[in-house]
Order: sequence, then C-alpha cells, then structure tokens
Amino acid sequence: MGLDKVQSHRPGVFKQSNKSHKHGRHRSKGSISSDAKGKFSVKTLSKKIKRSLNREERRHQALQIRQNKRTEVLNKKRSLGGLDHAPFLVCLLPLNKAIDANEVLERLIKCDSEAVVNKSPTGVTHICTPRFKQKFSFVVPSNDNELAVLDALKVCDTVVFLVSTSGGVEEDKLIDKWGQNILMSSFSQGLPTPVVAITDLESITQKRRNDYKQQIQKLISKWLPDEKVTTIDSDGINLLRKIGSQKRRTVLYRDRRPHIYAEHVEFVPNELGPYGTLKVTGYLRGSTMSVNGLVHIPGVGDFQMLQIDAPPDPYNTDKNKNRSSMVDDTVNTRILDTADVAKQESLDAENLPDPMDAEQTWPTNEELEMAEKESKIKKVKKVPKGWSDYQAAWIPDDDAEFQADLDDSSDEESNKDMDAMSEEKSEASDNEDREFDTMTESEVAPNDEKYDQEMDFMEERQELEKLKAAKGDRMFPDEVDTPLDEPARVRFQKYRGLESFRTSPWDPKENLPYDYARIFQFENFDRTKKRVIKEQEDVDGAKPGWYVTVHVKDVSQLLWSNFEKINGPLILFGLLPHEYKMSVVNVVLKRTPNYSIPIKSKERLIFQCGYRRFVTNPIFSQHTNGQKHKFERFFQPESTVVATFFGRIQFPPSPVLCYKEEGGQLTLVATGSLLSCNPDRIILKRIVLSGHPFKIYKRSAVIRFLFFNREDIIYFKPCKLRTKMGRSGHIKEPLGTHGHIKCVFDGQLKSQDTVLLNLYKRIFPKWTYEDLIVSVVNNEEMET
Repeated sequence: MGLDKVQSHRPGVFKQSNKSHKHGRHRSKGSISSDAKGKFSVKTLSKKIKRSLNREERRHQALQIRQNKRTEVLNKKRSLGGLDHAPFLVCLLPLNKAIDANEVLERLIKCDSEAVVNKSPTGVTHICTPRFKQKFSFVVPSNDNELAVLDALKVCDTVVFLVSTSGGVEEDKLIDKWGQNILMSSFSQGLPTPVVAITDLESITQKRRNDYKQQIQKLISKWLPDEKVTTIDSDGINLLRKIGSQKRRTVLYRDRRPHIYAEHVEFVPNELGPYGTLKVTGYLRGSTMSVNGLVHIPGVGDFQMLQIDAPPDPYNTDKNKNRSSMVDDTVNTRILDTADVAKQESLDAENLPDPMDAEQTWPTNEELEMAEKESKIKKVKKVPKGWSDYQAAWIPDDDAEFQADLDDSSDEESNKDMDAMSEEKSEASDNEDREFDTMTESEVAPNDEKYDQEMDFMEERQELEKLKAAKGDRMFPDEVDTPLDEPARVRFQKYRGLESFRTSPWDPKENLPYDYARIFQFENFDRTKKRVIKEQEDVDGAKPGWYVTVHVKDVSQLLWSNFEKINGPLILFGLLPHEYKMSVVNVVLKRTPNYSIPIKSKERLIFQCGYRRFVTNPIFSQHTNGQKHKFERFFQPESTVVATFFGRIQFPPSPVLCYKEEGGQLTLVATGSLLSCNPDRIILKRIVLSGHPFKIYKRSAVIRFLFFNREDIIYFKPCKLRTKMGRSGHIKEPLGTHGHIKCVFDGQLKSQDTVLLNLYKRIFPKWTYEDLIVSVVNNEEMET
C-alpha cells in the first residue's frame, strides 16, 4: 500500500495579508534588495546613472560655479566704459525745466585736468579720464521734445536726474509736471541705470545742507526707493566715479538688439531718384549686428543695409590726434561686411493673397441654359434712389427694399442700443447751434468771446456723449433694447448663443476677413521667439563695443531733410528676423492716473511698442485666461485690458506706451507690455437682451419685453437664459403672438429680478496701422 499524497493549503483571493512590522525609520540596503528580489522598475532603469559626489568634489563644484558667475559679471562690466571699449552713454536729464543741464555738463568737463574732452557733430560730449581708465559720453536732449528724450533714454546706459533746491524742496517745485511725465514714461519703457544728483546744494548755508538733502531724499524715494541722492561738488569727480562703478540695470528689449546712438551722420544722395544712402557712425551696443538684417530709425522708417565699415575711433586717449581729420579719414577705414542679396532680409511686410485662390467649379451645360433663360426674363426690382445697376444687381428678388436698409446699417459699428440717445443728443445739439447762431456781439463780453474762440464746443459735446455712454455701459454692461421696428432674428442674425462662454467651442479660422490673408502667423510663437533669440547670440557681424559706420540703403531725401529740422537724436536699431512683417498684435494696457476720460474702442491712439512708434485704432478685450475673450466697448479708468490691432511683429518683452493726441499735445493714457502676436485670439462682442417677469410660478414664469413676436421666440428658443440674481433657465414655449414667453428656471424668480439672454459675435480689428514718421509743420513734430 502506497503512501497518501500530502495535501497543502492553497490560498485564494480572500487571503488575509497583514501589514509588515516596521523595523525602524530607515530600511537597510539588504532588506530593500531582498524585498525587491532582483526586480527593478522601468523608471529606475530608464534614468541615467549619476555618480554621487563626495564632500571634496561638491566643494570644488560650488567653487567653479561661483568663479564662472564672477567672471561673467566682470567681463560684462569691463566690456563697457573701458579704454578699449565703448564708453558709458550717459543722459543728463533735469526733472524741472528751470534747470540747465549744460551747466552741469561744463562742470563735469572741468572736473579733471587730465581728462581728454571731445565733442561729436551730433552733440555728444566724450570725456576720457585716465584716473579711472574709463570713457564717458554725455548727451543732453532737448526739453521741448518729449519723444526725443524718450528715444535717448532707450539706448543710454545711465540717466542722471538733476534736481535743484533753488525753487524750494516741495515736491511740485522739485519735480514739475513735465518731469513727472518724463519719469512715468521712462519707468514704463524701461529705465536705464539711474543716478539722482543735486546741482546747487553749495548755494545753501552749511547748517541747512543736510536738512535739504534729507528732504530731497525723502521725495525722490517715492519714485526711486533704492536710489541714494548724490551731490555734484565743485569738481564733480564723485559723480563720474559713481557712474563708472555702479551696478548696471538690464533692459532686455534693448540688450537683445543691436543699437547705435549716432555720433556722425552723412547723407549721400543717389544720382538718379529722390533716394540716397545714409551713413550712421557710432558705437555699436547691445548684440551683434548682421549686415543682411534690417534696421529701424525712429521717425524715419525701416531700411536695408549696404555695408558696415570700421573707421578709426576718433575718441581715444591720444591727445595729439585730431578728431575731425580722423572722421574724414577714409584711407584707414576697413569694410567689415557687405550685404548679400540672396541672404538679405526683404522689406515685404504683407502677404499677397490670390483672390482666385479658392475652390473653382466650371458650370455645366444645364446651368448655362438655365442662366440664359433667366436672363431673358424681365425682372423688376425696387431699389433705393440713386443706386447704380451694379449695386442693384446684388439685391435679391424678394424683400429687396428690406435688404437695402439692412446693408446701410454697418454691422461693425452696430451700436443701435445708443441710436435713440444719439438722436436726442443730435436734436439738442441742433437747437444749441441755433442758439449760438442768434447771439450777437453785444450780448457777449469781449473776454468771453476770446475765451470761446479758444474752445472747441463740438469736441466738448462729443466728450459729454462719450462720458454718458461709458457710464451707461458700466452700469448696464452690454445691455441693448430689442428693436420694435424689425425682427430680432434679423437684427441679430450675426450673433449666436453659447451654452458656456468658457467651454463652448468656437473655431478661430471661421469667417476670417480679407485682411487676415495679408498677415503672417507663427505655428508656435513662443518656440519661434526662443529660436530667434538663440540664433542672435551666434550671428556673424559687427560686435558690441566697436566703432562702426552703417550704410543705410534707399532713404528718402525729403524725409531726411524733414528729420534734420527736428531737434532730436538719431537712433538706429537692428531688427530681429520677422520683426518687419505684419501680424495681429496683442498688448496688455493699464490706465494711468493722469487721464480719467474713458477711451472708446476703435479710437485713434499713438503707441510706442519697444523701439517702434505708430498710430492705430485698436479694439479692447478683457485680460483673462481661456480661448475666448469678451470685447470691451470702453477702456474705463483704473482698469486693465488687452488692445488688439494689426501691427508689425515684435518679440516680447517689449514695453508699451499709449498716447492720445489732444490739442496738438500727446498725453500718456496707458502703459503696459507686449502680450503676443497671435491672430487666433478670439474676441467676442456680447449683447444682452433683457426681459421682466410678468407672472411668477414655482419653477416657471411668464416673461415679457424680451421679444415682441412669436417667430423670434421660436428662433432663440435653444439659447440659455440667466437672471441678475443667479437663476438659470430656458425658453419652453411662446404664449400668444405679442412676445410673452413661458420659461422654466432652476428656482422660483423674484419679482424684482431681470431675465437676460446673452448673444455673441466675433469681431476683428481694422487695418489702420501707420508708422509714425516725422514731418515739419510749423517747427513742431507731427505724424504723417
């Protein structure tokens, strides 16, 4: 008899597994490897094996990183201001128009007897100090031209703000209104390294000097909290020492692009045509400049380059060299690079869309025969008086008169909600005009007549209407009245309802206007920006710190003659790739406190975006996350919006300044920064139709005044309803034929509640872009 087989227990799915005993805080390597039983996770195997450094190796690594950072900072500091490099470019800027900056400049010139002083034809004063082994270039922009001051601050390494105690130490006397505007604009566009200096502290008695200085320091700390006030002594050597030794601020949009402050300018006209070559000579700063790129001159335009030369530097430490002879010395001039037509950037800013680039089908014989039969039939149409045959051909056979009326109301300016108000105001304005016409000279005092001649009453009435419309839009945002004279389904046929503004889909390529075929668009704007900036570091050409001459190609002789009459500096910026092409630009703007009038969308504004200045009519939208953004009819005070317009491409960061022209003067109304160049930004204009409860039940209610006929109710039945008190619902059915609606809500309505219906339509900016180019009219800078 054989032995019986031993039966062993096989655990099932319900086997109890107890928690293992915790042996302590840390597990040993042996226990971990025994539990793993030779198995490793895929994540562990895919990681690169890193050898852990010991204590000595970690100390050496930290020392090397610290040494590399220190070397980088020292190289950056030595690359500016040294005897073999470009000098410190310093702007002397008074914060009060009563201060004369040229007196301060004369004091700095005489502060060191060993200093070598030269002056360029464009007014730049060069001071080379052997004591500090540094070079300085001082510029004094004109106080009469605020834009010229901002252009000088764009490229300067240091700005010296000058304050005086002659008028007192009160804030309004120390910094006048002009100085406050300059400070606000310079902070917004990117302030270079600041220095605050007191010019005439020596005129005060010795006992009161310290008190005056402390009061000035307290006032300056409101604008520059970390800046310590410096006193310009009789020798002024301490100011030069501080300029040459202080830490430099980084302005990214300036440092990433090559730029030149012109030391010497020469215009060579061509033999044929009204164009010529502009030779701009100066120190190259920022980054490397390639001759195949494009350059931008503020106030003149964008151009290509012919070549880049390297003339001898006339502002060196040798006292015996004659500066004027060195500028005219063409024998020692070395040609650095010449433009290659095959590699040169083009001046094509727009696409050329083909109007026939669409799906074309050839008509069949049956369609041709039917067209011939229809052409023989005599058609009679009702057309408006004065229309041509071509205009009448577009009117359909049925309801032609109605369609003509619909076309006359431009949908882009579809603000019929304000029509009744504007008609009343126009009648009132007509009555006022009649009153003004009937007034005689005997009824008006001479002083009043002179005052009235200086006032523009039409402009004041327009501002009053704008203020009333902005106030109404703030109290009742986007609310419009349902029209009584035409069906709502026709009046709002371009609008649609959305289940959710945030999540409902909207195709960004749907029904684009013709202007969108003229612009350029990036597949990925952020990726292109990173690639362009990285390629700019490795580009071949003139290096920063060199004294070069740039030959600018095809400059208009008339435009250059007008620019010469303007008392301003000539600045040359090198453009990054694609920065001349047109696209849809989005900028974030925030209102400034010095201008409190609302700005209407599509109003003419002047922008300074980075190094470029232009005129356009933007549309405003909310600065929110998501795919869709609500259109704003007004840019209200103390608010932040996104302005969208057609403009030239720029890569952020780029500061933005927004101006409005009033009475020939520019007023800073908003500041901000460049957001993106994205044509796919969806801006939706919202209109809100409102109704009121007529009968209220537990879950339903009868609503009136939302629509006025049965067909409109059936047409808008799929749209979602909401109330001002937070209820949501939908249309169930119409009641009668005069616009009463039975609606169902998620709760009982209150009698004082208002029912709202939201409708949306995408809007696009208009092509109103114009570069701001100077012309001379009565010795004032204007745009053309």
